[in-house]
Amino acid sequence: MAKMCPSCGSMNDDTANNCGNCGASLNNSGQPQMSQTQQPQMNQYQQPQMNQYAQYPNQKSKLVAGLLGIFVGSLGIHNFYLGNTGRGIAQIIVSFVTCGIGSIWGFIEGIMILTGSINVDANGVPLKD
Repeated sequence: MAKMCPSCGSMNDDTANNCGNCGASLNNSGQPQMSQTQQPQMNQYQQPQMNQYAQYPNQKSKLVAGLLGIFVGSLGIHNFYLGNTGRGIAQIIVSFVTCGIGSIWGFIEGIMILTGSINVDANGVPLKD
């Protein structure tokens, strides 16, 4: 028979002393015990709270992306920085075909990034302030 973890509800092997999913003790004392890797503010219904930078180690800067959009937006550099390669190539083509008038597109996107209207990169990771 498998043991159910009192903290996260996952099923564990009969011989397990700690949960394989969250690390909580599988003793029968009634109160789940947390391992040292878990944060103390957790209760049995919460997931571990992670530092935003630990959760997203490759997080891009909003300020860098916005300034790239404003100053070199016609080349789509800000979109390459954010991982939107297709959009960056499209901005280069539009700027070339319109003899530079398409650079307004990059300028506007730079402002939108700085104001928070665009706040994630191509992978959906939030931009850091």
